Amino acid sequence: MGAAGSKLEKALGDQFPEGERYFGLENFGNTCYCNSVLQALYFCVPFREQLLEYYSNYKNGADAEENLLICLADLFTQISSQKKKTGVIAPKRFVQRLKKQNELFRSYMHQDAHEFLNFLLNELVDILEKEARTAKNEAETSPPEKVANGPKNPQANGVQKEPLVTWVHKNFQGILTNETRCLRCETVTARDETFFDLSLDIEQNSSITSCLKNFSSTETLNAEDKFFCDKCCSLQEAQKRMKLKKPPHILVIHLKRFKYIEQLGRYKKLSYRVVFPLELKLSNTVEDANSEYSLFAVVVHVGSGPNHGHYVSLVKSHNHWLFFDDENVEMIDESAVQTFFGSAQEYSSNTDHGYILFYESLGANKNS
Repeated sequence: MGAAGSKLEKALGDQFPEGERYFGLENFGNTCYCNSVLQALYFCVPFREQLLEYYSNYKNGADAEENLLICLADLFTQISSQKKKTGVIAPKRFVQRLKKQNELFRSYMHQDAHEFLNFLLNELVDILEKEARTAKNEAETSPPEKVANGPKNPQANGVQKEPLVTWVHKNFQGILTNETRCLRCETVTARDETFFDLSLDIEQNSSITSCLKNFSSTETLNAEDKFFCDKCCSLQEAQKRMKLKKPPHILVIHLKRFKYIEQLGRYKKLSYRVVFPLELKLSNTVEDANSEYSLFAVVVHVGSGPNHGHYVSLVKSHNHWLFFDDENVEMIDESAVQTFFGSAQEYSSNTDHGYILFYESLGANKNS
């Protein structure tokens, strides 16, 4: 570990970013799915900064119960406040809390990094929302009648929860519009849905841009899939499409590399070559201005099947690309990123494939 750390410091030399820390994470028996995602989130700078700020305010306040948010904030604080520039940290408290909280992650079996990311972001939001509601209730309980008779409570389940936008939402949440057009009366029904990541179907020798186009392509609903049109008051043929209405500040793209094959009765890993660019334009899916994004992290699945293998991550930090493999951290060349696109042939010795991509918006729409 010491040797690897000093090797990285030598490689960066006087270009080592001031105040930055590059630490590997110890593996507690198949916890690479967790380590790879944590590294990607640590180098998601706006998220890291807000988490550290939250923790410094939290530490100054009353001591609440330990939860996953506190464990994550504590881990990120440990890393960022290390005296050494490189080394290894054991995310023991975080992993223990994760296993305590969700039985899915308790076994020593191979876990899915995307499932973990999804669970983690939703869990952080739940904790922040709960804290905000508690604070709001405490503020409102001074005159007790207010809570009982106040105008805010009749729609407590629906509207009250809506306006609360946490800093997790501000970073990761985007909005999709599900549009359905009745082919008889031409009425368009639009329904907005929020998302923290986009899961894209993949094809052999494709690109993120083509996968996004397919995601937004029009689908015809007919035969037994007809749509109930409120205006016609009957089932009608219709056209349906998904549009990206508001792209998030941090765009997380999950490539659906694990597909259930009916004939086999099990999941199979798709090693397809899917090109993901370092700079991504979302012009074809967003109606307003061009949204430009820059790639800053990739969670890579290593292995030929869905039930075994390994996860590593590639991270861009201060214009350098780094390779994180549990305890090990090393510099890689930017051109090495393309070796993780996938395999153009069905059977290839290369089993290292990009699985979750993290893009940051280059626009000024950070807090919009």
